[in-house]
Amino acid sequence: MGSVISVVAYGETVAQAHRAVTQALDEASRLDALLSNYKPHSEWSEMNRAAAERPVRVSQELFALLQRCLDLSRESDGTFDISVGPLMQVWGFYKGSGHMASRTELQRAMQFVGYQNVLLDGRARTVRFAKSGVELDPGGIGKGYAVDRMVEVLQREGIDSAFVSAGGSSIYGLGAPPGEDGWPVKLNDGGRSSIPAATVCLRDESLSTSGSSEKFFVADGKRWSHIMDPRTGNPATGMLAVSVIAPKTIDSEAWAKPYFILGRVWAAQHKKPGFRIFMCEDSADRPCSWIK
Repeated sequence: MGSVISVVAYGETVAQAHRAVTQALDEASRLDALLSNYKPHSEWSEMNRAAAERPVRVSQELFALLQRCLDLSRESDGTFDISVGPLMQVWGFYKGSGHMASRTELQRAMQFVGYQNVLLDGRARTVRFAKSGVELDPGGIGKGYAVDRMVEVLQREGIDSAFVSAGGSSIYGLGAPPGEDGWPVKLNDGGRSSIPAATVCLRDESLSTSGSSEKFFVADGKRWSHIMDPRTGNPATGMLAVSVIAPKTIDSEAWAKPYFILGRVWAAQHKKPGFRIFMCEDSADRPCSWIK
């Protein structure tokens, strides 16, 4: 999935911990083969190639994940959208560091963006794209889904204290390290300072961060990040970083994007039960803060 995935685990014995971590990483590899759009023979990539031509029957696991993605798109006013694949390409963020998209490229790409172009048939368990050119990108949800599945594997193997990180942006703290209340995690301010903006302690909960400080380029004196607003086709502006703490990593990762795109007021109005949201705006006179 284009990320480094790491696991820290405490077990009753070294052998137990080693076995559990190995199986959790095996699960990450399995999901990479299922969901990665970097691998040409993953189920996700094969679906992308064929679904515009015919209904593609997919595994139950992939179908359920796609259903979840479309539900999230509807709930987030279309700001979470796995159909942003064409935008990631014209802005150069797919396997690259980014560059300005021309108006012609952008107009062409926007013809294929929109979750309404993804047609699911629950009875046949098939996926069909409404037009040729649609391309789905799992980058906004794949790591979170993988982290949750890895935690399930660890728990099944008797581990009740572990820390799973996918790229440092989607993480889960299971239980707590020996003698501690939880797993401490420092939140940055989106690159404005090297000093942490806040520190949180995770215990049986996840944290995901969407920010503009890691994948971005500078053009015309402005920072352009990899977080796309599917409604406009442009990188989202106004935020430096948004961190979401939630019971499940799939939710914290997915919802960090709409909160980043739509901003503080929308986030306060649409905060999910059990969520905590930390936002850093691209404004010198507005410090990072928690959403009430």
